[in-house]
Amino acid sequence: MLIRHYKKGLLEAGCDEAGRGCLAGPVFAAAVILPEGFTHSMLNDSKKLSPLWRSRLYDVICAEAVAWSVAFATPQEIDRMNILQASFLAMHRAIHSLTVKPGFLLIDGNRFNKYDDIPYVCIIKGDSKYMSIAAASVLAKVSRDRYMISEHDKYPDYRWDLNKGYPTPLHKKAISELGLSPEHRLTFRCNEQLRFKFQ
Repeated sequence: MLIRHYKKGLLEAGCDEAGRGCLAGPVFAAAVILPEGFTHSMLNDSKKLSPLWRSRLYDVICAEAVAWSVAFATPQEIDRMNILQASFLAMHRAIHSLTVKPGFLLIDGNRFNKYDDIPYVCIIKGDSKYMSIAAASVLAKVSRDRYMISEHDKYPDYRWDLNKGYPTPLHKKAISELGLSPEHRLTFRCNEQLRFKFQ
């Protein structure tokens, strides 16, 4: 059962990211402010949902949220500042783009760089504990998956329609044989994949 509030009386925004463990593509982040009394029986950590339910919940959240935003940091930004800092940058961009300023932030994970003057709390596995973080996890995951599927048309050999940029054996094999695309992260494990050996 997901928890609705961390602190009652504050306009809370849940924040989460998607794509930190990938070899290719941006890292996406979302920020969501849910209305008082919002509930949905299927809302959960996006990793625990089927693609169909993630897509359905994406539409529900976008329609019913007080405010929501999705943003990303590019592979080039990831290479320049590292994946952790790029994840924070994507979260900051999502928070900045909210049409309603939150009074408190619920951040999935154990670290964060403070944004503006907004107080926050980091919650490990928060996407499976708090509604607003779970909602943000759905928006970030669906948005990133859709982006990677669209990029599959440009670089079909990497099969991002199936792996979404994660280090699957097929993705590693394609990197080993073809090298890196402009969407790959040069400083995040990709060079290791060029030495990946296959039978």
